[in-house]
Order: sequence, then structure tokens, then C-alpha cells
Amino acid sequence: MAPPLTAPRLLPSGDSAITVEFSRKIDDGANRRVLALDRTLAQEPIAGVTETVPTYRSLLVHYDPTQVDFPTLGQKLTELAQRPVPSSEKTRLWRIPVAYGGEYGIDLEDVAKTLGTTPDDVVARHIAGDYRVAMLGFTPGWSYLSGLQESLHMSRRQNPRLLTPAGTISVGGVQAGIQCLAGPSGWHLLGCTPVRTYQLHREPMFLLEPGDRVKFYQVDAKTYVEQERAAEHGELIAELVAA
Repeated sequence: MAPPLTAPRLLPSGDSAITVEFSRKIDDGANRRVLALDRTLAQEPIAGVTETVPTYRSLLVHYDPTQVDFPTLGQKLTELAQRPVPSSEKTRLWRIPVAYGGEYGIDLEDVAKTLGTTPDDVVARHIAGDYRVAMLGFTPGWSYLSGLQESLHMSRRQNPRLLTPAGTISVGGVQAGIQCLAGPSGWHLLGCTPVRTYQLHREPMFLLEPGDRVKFYQVDAKTYVEQERAAEHGELIAELVAA
């Protein structure tokens, strides 16, 4: 039997939430522990826990202080968090189309210049990545992806944009991302996908879940327009390769 893992840090978040922190940096191992604890709490509910919010490196646990107190809940969370993470994690794999460059990815050429390569090479490196959904946040459907090739790591923009298009595929720091709704961003825009990772009246409302894997593939402008039209009518567009 595997020995218990190191204990996480427990941080009070107001008077009705605990942050269970597994690392102080972006780390896939820590993220797997976050998601494992989140699944465990869903399968083995603790009285008083009202909601859980997974992030890259921590799990925010909301609770009703009239039902459970901080020390009691903290002890239970610590015990659950030290369980070994299953080695054979079953994950879904999605193939997501992207139109790169031009009006779809206005930073592609600048990124290539910064990295001392060509736009085609940047696209090839981006497509070659094996990505994992680490968390959802910022705006509905915004998917933060780990697995960006080191050769594509670069600082975020010095001047963030106040508005970037819905469906933007971007990179920033050591991360890649899928932006579902239009909004501000300081990341570098490589392309755009017709896939809606969030659609209010669709089932499922959220397409991607933390722990899912993602592979990108390139489509031309004509295909993008056709897929965009289909997505507007509720089609998923993204292809579920493995579940």
C-alpha cells in the first residue's frame, strides 16, 4: 500500500471557506491532487460542505459553519488529501479545431518573431502539444491548459487588451488557454476556435471539465466559418476521441 502523501496547507478564506493548498506554483502533480480531492468530496460528502472550487494548485471548500467548524473540517480534508492519487486516471480526450493567424490570431506573427521562428512553426508546435484542462475560471468556459511546450513559453503582453474575441486560442507564460466569451486578456492570440466550451442553453452547458485532455488541429477559414455556423445552432464541433 502506498504511503500517505504530504499534508496540504490549510488556509482560512473568510469564516465559511477553507483553501486546501497543495503547491505554491503551477504543477500538474499538485493539480491531480486537487482534482482527486474534489472527486473524493463528491463521492464521500462531508456534512456541512456546500461547494468546492478546484484551481491549478488548490481546492476552495465552502462550508456552513453552523454544521461544521474549521478544525474539524480541516482535519477531515487533510486526511482525504493525503490519500494516494490513482495512477490510472480515466480522462476524456477532445480534438478541437483552430483557425490560426490573420484575423483569427492577430499575435501569431509577433509571437514567431519573438521566438525567432516562423508562424507555421509556432502553429506546428502548438498543435503538437498534449494539453490537460487544469481548471476553469475567469469567465464561463475559460479553460486553462497545462502541457504547453517549453519552446512556446513567453511572458504575457505588457499591455493587456480590454477586449479579445470569443473562441480565442492563446498562450501566456507557461500556459495555453481557450477563451469562450469575449473579454479582456493579456495573453498572445494565436488563433480562434468555433467550439463553445460554454453555452448557456446547451446540454452539457460546460463542454470541458478539469482533468480532460485536449489536442488541437488546424482548419482553414472556410471550414471555420462552416463550423462556426454549426456551433451557433448548438453543435459541439469538438470531437470526443476517448472517454
